[in-house]
Amino acid sequence: MTKALVLGGGGVTGIAWELGVLCGLQRAGVPLGDADLVIGTSAGSVVGTVLTAGIDLEIAVAMQTASTSDGSGSGGGGAGRVLTALAVLADPSVPVMEARMRVGAFALSAPTRDEQSYVAGIASLLPIRDWPARELRITAMDTADGRDVVFDAASGVPLQLAVAASCAVPGLMPPVTIDGRRYMDGGIRLGAGADLAEGADQLVVIAPMAALDPARIEAEMASTGAGKTLLIAPDEAAMTAMGQNFMDPARRAPTAQAGLVQGQALAEAVRAVWPG
Repeated sequence: MTKALVLGGGGVTGIAWELGVLCGLQRAGVPLGDADLVIGTSAGSVVGTVLTAGIDLEIAVAMQTASTSDGSGSGGGGAGRVLTALAVLADPSVPVMEARMRVGAFALSAPTRDEQSYVAGIASLLPIRDWPARELRITAMDTADGRDVVFDAASGVPLQLAVAASCAVPGLMPPVTIDGRRYMDGGIRLGAGADLAEGADQLVVIAPMAALDPARIEAEMASTGAGKTLLIAPDEAAMTAMGQNFMDPARRAPTAQAGLVQGQALAEAVRAVWPG
């Protein structure tokens, strides 16, 4: 039986909440670290790396209160630029691939920090330098043509570059150069990347931004053919803790705590899908 765990995007608060949920489930006796496949997008690529590296989740959650820096150097500004990109993607009059290419052009032209220091900041968040032994897939998007790209251990792409590309929010972070091409946040594909778990028997999706388009994520999950599935979205307490700015590092601690509580409360629901 193949178990797949999908971790969606959601910025700094998304990382904190996902770690909290995973740790809360672990405390309740339902660890998801035994997944055969982990798929991470943006925030989920960071959390997926932590999980597949075998890092103690208690320590990972504790670190969410250790500092107010997220390592990306994005700070809390730039929200208007992010909304500009989202508005393009949400416009039904613009064909999907054209919208992605427009966002790609925007990402390339937006004023951000330099690429080298950004990648170094992301690398500082990661507990390992090499790809983990457990299967981890990380999503990103080509700025030039809008195509989806999935990086894994077989891709030959360094882990820190794959994660940095997946986290490169248009307007906030610079696109990341890999083999002469520039890549941006995998979350631009919208959804959660659950469709990449095709063939899984058991599927759990943890999506910080599920409220934006739950139907899309549910369609992704259905496309996998998995017999048992569960979508975990932030509950009301978690949404309050996250606030309106998903890149606000000051929200990390309360969001991680909300995730811990929610994860423990979800133990039975997850156990029904993900038996030990």
